[in-house]
Amino acid sequence: MDTRQLEYFVAVAEEQNFTRAAARLFAAQSTVSAGVAALERELGARLFERDAHGVRLTGVGEAALAEARTGLQSIERLRDLVAGEGGLRGAVRVGIFTNLASIDLPGIMGEFRRRHPRVDLRLGPSPSGSTGLADDVRQGRVDVAFLGLPDSVPGVLELPLAEAPFVAVLPEGHLLADGGGPVPLAALAAERWVDARAGFGNRVTLDRALTAAGLTRQIATEVSDLGEIPRFVAAGLGVAALPALTVLPTAGVVTRPLAPVIEWRLSVIAHQRPGAAARALVGLIAERFGRPLPPTLEAS
Repeated sequence: MDTRQLEYFVAVAEEQNFTRAAARLFAAQSTVSAGVAALERELGARLFERDAHGVRLTGVGEAALAEARTGLQSIERLRDLVAGEGGLRGAVRVGIFTNLASIDLPGIMGEFRRRHPRVDLRLGPSPSGSTGLADDVRQGRVDVAFLGLPDSVPGVLELPLAEAPFVAVLPEGHLLADGGGPVPLAALAAERWVDARAGFGNRVTLDRALTAAGLTRQIATEVSDLGEIPRFVAAGLGVAALPALTVLPTAGVVTRPLAPVIEWRLSVIAHQRPGAAARALVGLIAERFGRPLPPTLEAS
């Protein structure tokens, strides 16, 4: 039995799917399947029931899952304990946005690698945006994640990073694009929209503001990449409202302030019991944003 087999087992149990577990672990599906099968042979018991609809834990698997998680946490704490002898080791799983141009993510990760060359970085987004990333951190599937949700997330350690107003994103020539003044939210709501999928932080924040104002809207086009929304707007598929920090100059698109002002909140979160490498990464992010590290993270 080795650590990787336990990681495969926990990932498959949490994802209830070998393909998703393999993607999460950046491994081939055949490798994950073989690792779980080897663990089952060694234990002499089936951990999963497999059928055409997916996989589910057996009774033995349910009991083994808690022990496997405890074992992996113990191994992580052991790595932290000896980290002073030659530097940090291990891996940090980081939930990211694919479009947050205002953050020099390659620069942050490059600096982290220079400081901690023995720590591997595994970066990836969630299909359900910030909501999915928050759940990933709570469940221990991700160690650190950037979020754009309007409220603090229970069950995690959180560091606020920045706030930015939403701006109206309009195709050139649109009536609301004339002049440079703010676009009324009510006028924008009457248009057809392009927006991200449900669960993305920008949509959660905007939906809340629209509801508070007694407004509804028609989302005619949904996309899974926030950074692509301006291009769909330019193609005439609708209007949008996005946090200013996420909007890059795009041909065929005009941005205008929105009235009333709606603020978007950017933060980074970590698991309640982060390893030393995850704490070091959050510390570097805090340093880059000029934010003090919360005592809860310093003492974790």
